[in-house]
Amino acid sequence: MNVAKEILAKLVAFPVLGGQSNLSIIRWIGDYLESYGVAYQFVPNEEGSKASLHCRIGPAVDGGVILSGHTDVVPVAGQDWHTDPFVLTEKEGKLYARGSCDMKGFLACCLAVLPEMVKADLKKPIYFAFSYDEEIGCLAAPELVQAINDFYTEKPQFAIIGEPSLMQPIVGQKGICIFETTVNGSAGHSSRIRQEVSAIHEAARLILWLEAKMDALVAAGHLDDRFSPPHTSIHIGTVKGGIAPNVISDSCSFHWDVRVIPQDKVGDIRADFEAHCREREAVVRQKFPDFRIQTSEHHPAVPPLDTPEHLSIVALIRRLSGIDKLDTVAYAAEAGQFAEGGFEAVICGPGSIAQAHRADEFIAAEQLEAGVAFVQRLVEELTGLR
Repeated sequence: MNVAKEILAKLVAFPVLGGQSNLSIIRWIGDYLESYGVAYQFVPNEEGSKASLHCRIGPAVDGGVILSGHTDVVPVAGQDWHTDPFVLTEKEGKLYARGSCDMKGFLACCLAVLPEMVKADLKKPIYFAFSYDEEIGCLAAPELVQAINDFYTEKPQFAIIGEPSLMQPIVGQKGICIFETTVNGSAGHSSRIRQEVSAIHEAARLILWLEAKMDALVAAGHLDDRFSPPHTSIHIGTVKGGIAPNVISDSCSFHWDVRVIPQDKVGDIRADFEAHCREREAVVRQKFPDFRIQTSEHHPAVPPLDTPEHLSIVALIRRLSGIDKLDTVAYAAEAGQFAEGGFEAVICGPGSIAQAHRADEFIAAEQLEAGVAFVQRLVEELTGLR
């Protein structure tokens, strides 16, 4: 436990936000692995400013387990912190710092148990897979998954993504995609609202269409009671447009996200929305020929996770966690991307998601201890001691 705490203190001291270079923290992790004789591979981005990392501990045989986490965190600007967010501070059994819960706590658990992994007579290998830019759209995971599939001659079977779940096995997550829609109208005096085309008015119609689309999916029976809410959600997060109350706006944009249950597809919702936009353009261009609606993705869609109970990973995660009950989460994570890459995937990690992304983020010391014990049980499992 003390080792995990010491490593966590090192990890949270790297203030790497999503979108920023993570080379400082990933190189530190690489040096740590090297100190125990573990060879690793970087998976850099095109510019070489960021990198994921993967490595194998144990024999090159099929059936191993990937332990996956991300190295980036969300910003602290504007939040009312009572401790230095990048200095691990322990108070009353809680370890405060940005990323202590989401999800450097899990990374610390993995690295703390590394010496035991190296010494153990593993019959199946353990892999580390640590990514960047998870917090801005799970951007690095697809390339990391591909790199693992391409690099190793053997095939890992399982992937455990250590997002904070209070060590509860998670077999389902919603997928997500974030869009920006921009509407181009015609500027003018507000008294000419019938002669001009207000981009704000048109954007409002599109927003209401998206809300109605969400309701239509529910009415059509697209429901999954494992989630809360039990349906695909469509949410408008920001709206920007206009310069004055008495000026008809010639531009308006809004950001919206779609969080899909496993039975729905982001692409289908996007296609229906685009079809509606083209219909609306045809109508409005009779008044204003330059009217247009444009929608772009902020990042590629992150797929949902839906791991069937009969898969071997479910029995494994139940043994490791000691918890039989399975659950799902509404937030997105890299688990769906690992599942798409051919690995049986689940989410299970220390800490509570309720503490993530907020001021005074913390992981309970007992949760860090539970995470270490979890990884130790995996070592025992793969040495045949359990």
